[in-house]
Amino acid sequence: MESKVINEGKVSIKVPEYEKISSKAPVFYNPVMELNRDLSVAALTVFSETVDHNITVCDTFGGTGIRGIRYVKEIEGVEKAVVNDLNPVAVEFAKENVNLNGLKGVDVRNEDANIILRKCKGQFDVVDLDPFGTPSYFVDSAAHSIRSGGMICVTATDTSALCGTYTEPCIRKYSAVPLKTEYCHENGLRILAGFVARTFAKYKKFIEIKFSHSTEHYMRIYATVGKGGENTDNSLKALGYIAHCRDCMNRMVIKGLAPIISDKCPICGGDILIGGPLWCGDMYDPEFVSSMIENFKKLELNTEPAAIKLLETCLSESRAPVSFYEIHKVCKNLKIGAPPLQKIMDQLKDGGYFVSKTHFSPTSLKTDAGIIELKKIILNLKSDQK
Repeated sequence: MESKVINEGKVSIKVPEYEKISSKAPVFYNPVMELNRDLSVAALTVFSETVDHNITVCDTFGGTGIRGIRYVKEIEGVEKAVVNDLNPVAVEFAKENVNLNGLKGVDVRNEDANIILRKCKGQFDVVDLDPFGTPSYFVDSAAHSIRSGGMICVTATDTSALCGTYTEPCIRKYSAVPLKTEYCHENGLRILAGFVARTFAKYKKFIEIKFSHSTEHYMRIYATVGKGGENTDNSLKALGYIAHCRDCMNRMVIKGLAPIISDKCPICGGDILIGGPLWCGDMYDPEFVSSMIENFKKLELNTEPAAIKLLETCLSESRAPVSFYEIHKVCKNLKIGAPPLQKIMDQLKDGGYFVSKTHFSPTSLKTDAGIIELKKIILNLKSDQK
């Protein structure tokens, strides 16, 4: 098998050469995920600074070993990383790469992800699930294994299911109904978070989301883990549904797992689409994200401009309500052209509303104004242009 050595962060990694990255390949290195790995290093650096001991990480789908190796080499607070992969070819690459970087704190394993997590209950401060496809098959074992006070990192690449292109797979894998709306990526990220929360609850464990994002072809969540029946019960109050009117674009968030939801829009009487259950709570911790930004500025990584832009946008929307408005969609609904996004945001601020941009879409905004107020502002701006 032909291979080459690449440099990422502070490590050098030997990787196989393939014409096309595919789940069918025995082992692969995906350069598109460099931003994902850089953000992971920043997030775990911040997390390690909040605990009073060195941490142990399980990179459950280790592949070439790059993620786990970077954790040990680049994060002072990481004492040990277990790099696991079911594929023996990947394991050989990972072992070679551990030696290539002269590391002693990386333990390479060749086991099924669920088995190693079940066998090593209580041994990991951080469990990183970054599979090719859905993580849903492994979250239960991660919840069983991870220490209280730890951190769970979860990646999902099955965005077509989470975003509502394929409804049945989302129901099957995440026990939730997706919505194919203009804010479907946020819905998908919240469905993933809700699934993780419900799964952890079975073990009297709860999550507090520190950072999350939807980028390219994947979604990613970082959450700390707490324990206790009462706290877990309280955390589940953040679960609920989103009701969306396809006629006037009104949307409503309804908390609870079994609420009564009308099938007609209270504004226009149109048909309501319902998605969920999903996480209706915070998707970012402002202090955590701010610390990630400061850490990123010190790391001198290739993805710094893109990462800082993403983190700063997430910070600005950290206290925003659920869902966002895609302005071109709203204007199409009004049958008018779209005024400049910044002018709409300025008018919302002047009206006393919260408003921010969103990392989900460059032509969208988040606000606590309802659809009626937003449409009025847009129509007034268009009227002033005449």
